[in-house]
Amino acid sequence: MNLLVTGGAGYIGSHTAIELIMAGHDVVVVDNLSNSTRAAVSAIETVTGRDVTFFEYDIRNDSRLDEVLACRAFDAVLHFAALKAVGESAAQPLRYYANNVAGTATLLDGMNDYGIKTLVFSSSASVYGDPDTMPIGEDSPPDPKSPYARTKLITENLLHDLHDADPDWRISILRYFNAVGAHPSGRIGEDPSGVPNNLLPFVAQVAVGRRNCLNVFGDDYPTPDGTGIRDYLHVVDLARGHVKALDYLAGAGGVSVHNLGTGRGYSVFEVVHAFEAASGRKVPHRVAARRPGDVAVSWADPSKARDELGWTAEYDLERACEDLWRWQLTHPRGFSTRKA
Repeated sequence: MNLLVTGGAGYIGSHTAIELIMAGHDVVVVDNLSNSTRAAVSAIETVTGRDVTFFEYDIRNDSRLDEVLACRAFDAVLHFAALKAVGESAAQPLRYYANNVAGTATLLDGMNDYGIKTLVFSSSASVYGDPDTMPIGEDSPPDPKSPYARTKLITENLLHDLHDADPDWRISILRYFNAVGAHPSGRIGEDPSGVPNNLLPFVAQVAVGRRNCLNVFGDDYPTPDGTGIRDYLHVVDLARGHVKALDYLAGAGGVSVHNLGTGRGYSVFEVVHAFEAASGRKVPHRVAARRPGDVAVSWADPSKARDELGWTAEYDLERACEDLWRWQLTHPRGFSTRKA
């Protein structure tokens, strides 16, 4: 299939582009590089041995988006382009709604004009908020706790409304838990601009000497060690989930919603200890105040994805830490540096 990947130079988008290409698809990437780098596209080409058409455009620009959509007879779009920092979204809600919600509406309008009505949407487990029971199934009531999470839920509602108005649309909504790790080749991984917002990239940067100390945001949660518990999913497993979702849409109409997670939760301190074991380095830390929008515990019930998509996570946290350390050790300052 001819596929457009928005946000395809980002962490999850780039790994998914690799898996799509390896599955035999033709991939075009569009990304405004606001939190990514063109080097990620080069890394996709290196890993796959295939040239990738790349547009450095913002999908909110109608004329630029039109140019992208006109370059191929696209069969489907995989939509990753979004801002994603929970704390930042609380400080800059207008920016998040303009990018994540309005940007998606612009994309959908363009897709509609070109008759492209198959979409895999990058949503988030953050739409569930702080449920009373674990694990979290797709039928758990949404209760987003941050502007970021609300942008994802609003977009999900938009997609349901779009299908209600035009049943020709085929839409897969994937609610991710916490993506971690890097490609096993060591050629591509997470390279956040500025200070990392997610746990493991920060841990890795401390271990490699790029940062002095890890901030643990809260040690007073109602968990065994007081730190937040999350479901950490290897990014390659997550990427392969998108390939499975695309295959599923080929035989199913409507709007589907699936969790992508491992079904197991780890605390912040458990993650730190796993990374220390993988890297052989200590990770100093200090406890800081909780971040707005963070929840105490969150892990998936992935059984629906297993039963309907034929997808399960293959890699564990230890493997994710090993792959991340390989990437970080050979790219101590991200894509801008590489050690032999």
